[in-house]
Parts: sequence; structure tokens; C-alpha cells
Amino acid sequence: MEENSLFEEKEDLYEHFNFKVDKGTDLVRIDKYLLNLIPNTSRNKIQQAAKAECVIVNGKPVKQNYRVKPFDVISILMPYPPREIEIIPENIPLDIVYEDDDIIIINKNAGLVVHPGYGNYTGTLVNALTYYFLNKVDNQGNPINPLLVHRIDKDTSGLLMIAKSEYAQIKLANDFYHHTIHRKYYALVWGDFKEDEGTVTAHIGRNPKDRLVMTVFPDGESGKHAVTHYKVVERFGYVTLIECQLETGRTHQIRVHLKSIRHPLFNDATYGGDRILKGTTFSKYRQFIQNCFKLLPRQALHAKSLGFTHPITGKQLFFDSPLPEDMQAVIDKWRNYSQHKKYEEEDVIDVDLK
Repeated sequence: MEENSLFEEKEDLYEHFNFKVDKGTDLVRIDKYLLNLIPNTSRNKIQQAAKAECVIVNGKPVKQNYRVKPFDVISILMPYPPREIEIIPENIPLDIVYEDDDIIIINKNAGLVVHPGYGNYTGTLVNALTYYFLNKVDNQGNPINPLLVHRIDKDTSGLLMIAKSEYAQIKLANDFYHHTIHRKYYALVWGDFKEDEGTVTAHIGRNPKDRLVMTVFPDGESGKHAVTHYKVVERFGYVTLIECQLETGRTHQIRVHLKSIRHPLFNDATYGGDRILKGTTFSKYRQFIQNCFKLLPRQALHAKSLGFTHPITGKQLFFDSPLPEDMQAVIDKWRNYSQHKKYEEEDVIDVDLK
């Protein structure tokens, strides 16, 4: 048997396996065959993946009782096994936008970590959801276990979808993997744009010099394929409000892609946006920027809308969220500034980002 397992990076929520069946392999059910190859899984999880059409043989989805044949090419998408971390239920307020038997949509506040991990074992969205679902059961009487299908950064606000069953999780993970879920973000970024819209296509991976941050690999020699579409919403001279649509979903994708084209997010400390990159040398301008940073002590990024096919009903759903107060306040300040200030070109600051 030849095996080529394509593991997603640890920050991703699912993994994609490829297998090619050896010559002389006995006819065996595919759920049993895969159980012997995929670590830390169960037959039920594989069966749920097959039900969600996430088990593909020779380019076509198959059922759990399909019998593998020599030279079959098998592809399967699976959520990562849950980490061995005790989830402590915590009574943390949640802004619930929508909920039904299968999914729940949360409008996440900036500053809230999505799931427990190193340095953040409590106080996360998953802790809050675990508390919210305490003593609640599904239609079959089973306890509800919130399951992540995507994430947004701690200091990014906005819409986040959570599955309430393994089947819904796998079905939605498949949609994310095939880029059929539509997500739009609003971002306030440094600088003005020559064009009204554009696309950034550049591989993203961990920075070899600092594993805590991501970077672009323009030639695709490393990292993962990533595509971000953007268009201008409003221009303020030294900063611009843009709408970003994700075609892929890599870690820090918008933040890294925009830095790569010299438009870091306003007040993004990780990617260089927490200093004056455009503007004037006047002390009043420096004070204006500091006031903006105080109002918005995080990167100016909000997950504004989410459109997808419901994993069970098949209905098309769309959700939109207003900008949070901190981001709206800074946008209002910039709008007022751009309307009442005259730009002194001879005193303009224009930092050349490397």
C-alpha cells in the first residue's frame, strides 16, 4: 500500500488523507479499511464522514459499506481528534446570532480566545459553549458537544459558526475545504489603494525565523496556497476601509496578505500596523493616532458576514453583523479627520515596509 497523508497544520481543524490501495488487497468495507490507517479515529467517525460525502474513491463519494479494490485512490476529510484538555464550563456571556438543532452562530467579541490551548486553558469561547450546553441534549437524547468548524483570531471580532454534531461538523468542514462557504471581513488598513479592488495570491506558512507569526512565500516554495480578494469601501487618505473575501482560510491570512502588499491592518502589533506608517509629522497627528490606538487596542478586523449551505436542511443561510463599537468609533474619527484636515504633502510620513 502506498500512502500519502496530507496533514493540515496543527492550527487547522481538519486533516486530509490520501491513500492508494495495494495490489492484492482483499475486498473489505472502506470504513474498516480506513480504521486501520487513520490514527486516533473511530469507525463511527469514518461512517459519519462517508455519510457527509467526505470519503471519495476515484473521484466519487462512496458509502460506508463500499468495498475497496486494488489500486483504488481514496481521499477522506476528517476533523482533528479533540485535544486531551479538560474543558471547564464557564459562565461567559455569548452573543448568539442564530441557533437550531445542528448549528449555532456566535458574534465573538475581540479579546476572546476561541479554544483552550497553551497559555489559555480557561476563559475561551469553547469554555463558554460547554457551559451553555450543560445538561442539554440533542433529538436522540445525546449530550450536545460544541464542535469548531473554523476559527477567528483572539483580537478579531465577528461571526463564528459551531456545529452541534459530528455529522454537521464534517459536512461543514468539507464545505470550508472546497471553499463554498462565503466569508467577508471589514478591515481598516494603512495607506490608500490605486485600484478599487484586487486579489492577493501568495502561499502562507510559519515564518522560519519566528514560528509564532506567519509570512508569505510568493514563489510558492513553501507554505500553503492562499487567496484573498479585497475591495475599497471608503477612503480616508492615510488609511482605507476595505472589504475582504476569503477564498481560502489560512492562519492570519488577511493580516499577512495585506502586510505583504504594504497595507498592514491598523494597530496590528504582530504585523507592523501599531505605528504610524502614513500621515504627517505634526504632533497633533501623532496624538490623533495614539487616541485611535487607545479606542481600538487591537487589529482593525471584523468578520462581518457568513453565507453557507445548512449541513442538514440544505437551505442557503446568510448572516451579517454590525461593526463593533471600538472599530466603528475609529472609523468615525478617520472620516471626520479626512473631511476636515488638509494634507501637507511636504510633511507626509510614508514608511517603506520591507
